[in-house]
Amino acid sequence: MLLTLCACVLLAACTGSDTPSAPPANLRAEVLATLPHDTSAFTEGLEFDGTTLYEGTGLEGQSQIRITDVSTGAVTKKADLPDPMFGEGITIVGDKLWQLTYKDGVAIQRDKNTLAELKRATYTGEGWGLCHDGKRLVMSNGTDELTFRDPDTFAQVGSVQVRSGGKSVVDVNELECTPQGVYANIWKTDRIVRIDPQSGEVTATVTLTGLLTEQERANTDVLNGIAAVPGTDQFLVTGKNWPKSFRVRFVTAQ
Repeated sequence: MLLTLCACVLLAACTGSDTPSAPPANLRAEVLATLPHDTSAFTEGLEFDGTTLYEGTGLEGQSQIRITDVSTGAVTKKADLPDPMFGEGITIVGDKLWQLTYKDGVAIQRDKNTLAELKRATYTGEGWGLCHDGKRLVMSNGTDELTFRDPDTFAQVGSVQVRSGGKSVVDVNELECTPQGVYANIWKTDRIVRIDPQSGEVTATVTLTGLLTEQERANTDVLNGIAAVPGTDQFLVTGKNWPKSFRVRFVTAQ
C-alpha cells in the first residue's frame, strides 16, 4: 500500500498533473504618453538599447533597420535590406544587432552603431519575432513554437510550444524579452501575451484595443512592435504604418 502511494506521488510530481497552471492574468494598457511614429514604417521589430530606439521594418523593397528619435519619430540612421528581402524581428546583443527575414531563411548580424552588416546565418522556416534574454535568443516563426538560439552563431539550442489553458497559441509575432517573461504580439489582434519561456505557458494577456481612433486606423495595418523601456515598468508599443506610438504600463484590467 505504501509503495503504491509513493509511486503515485512520484508519478504526479513527474507529470505535473497535481499542479494545473493558473489562468493568465487579464491586463490592459494604461497610456502614459503619446508619441509620433513614421507612417511609412511597416514595423516588424522594436527595441531600446539604453535611450536609443531601434526599429526594423518589412515589405519587399522597403525593408530597413533604423535608429529612431523616439520623441519625434524621425529616423536618424538607417540601412536598407537587399531587395527582395523582407525584414522582420530585431534584437540587440552587446555591440551587435540581429535582424530576421520573413521567408528568406537568413538572419543578418549588424554593428549596432553603424548598422553595417557583419555576417549572416541561416535557419529553416519563417522568421517573425526576436529577442535576447541575456543568455540566448528567443525567436518566433508564426506558429505556436518559440526557438532558442545561440546569440553568436544563431544555431538552435532548444524550443518550447506556447500554450494557454492547454491549447496552442499560434501567430506569435514580435517579441520582447523581460525578467517577467517574453512578451509577444499576436498577429492580426490587439493583444499581447506574456509567456513563461521555460514552460511555454501564457501567464498574462494584455488588451490594447482603442489606442488609435477609427480615423487614425485608416490606411494602417496591425498592432506590432513592443519595446521595454529600460529602468522602468513601461513599454513602447506601436503598429505597422501607425501615426503614433504609445508609452504604456500594463495594469490589471477592471
